[in-house]
Amino acid sequence: MPSLLLLRHAKSSWSHPGLADSDRPLADRGRKAAAAMAEEMVRRGWLPDHVLVSPSRRTRETWAIIEARLDTAPEIRSLPELYDASACGLLPILRTIPEDAGTALVIGHNPGMAELAKGLSGAGSARTALSVLKRKFPTAALARFAIGGPWSELAHRHARLTHFVRPKDLH
Repeated sequence: MPSLLLLRHAKSSWSHPGLADSDRPLADRGRKAAAAMAEEMVRRGWLPDHVLVSPSRRTRETWAIIEARLDTAPEIRSLPELYDASACGLLPILRTIPEDAGTALVIGHNPGMAELAKGLSGAGSARTALSVLKRKFPTAALARFAIGGPWSELAHRHARLTHFVRPKDLH
């Protein structure tokens, strides 16, 4: 059964107010959180074979930290449409994931990632994880879903949320 990992980028820095939003780098706290989440992904065996990344600097830096801890090299696509996508905009993108992808990782932004995670959560979703996710989808948080059918048919309420892990859960 395929799985989907939705990861909100790690905490970005606001120390350079003149930078465009898409050019903001990770803050030190964000780098630490991304590294902790990467270690957790590896520990649990949640290793992507297909990755979709927003082209913003903070998402690319989040991915670089994760990628450095992987033993495999997944297929990676940087998609401009992920940058400011709503849940409705993200869903068609997910349907383009190759059918042979066992685990897909999407690194993007709120509010779209939080909306998508809530919208995908269907019957059988872990109640505690869903309750926490509905309250807040913080930076560097990861939602894991079991996908019950082909990627091309992914729809709202047709995935099962199995885990929701926040950086503060890893301390």
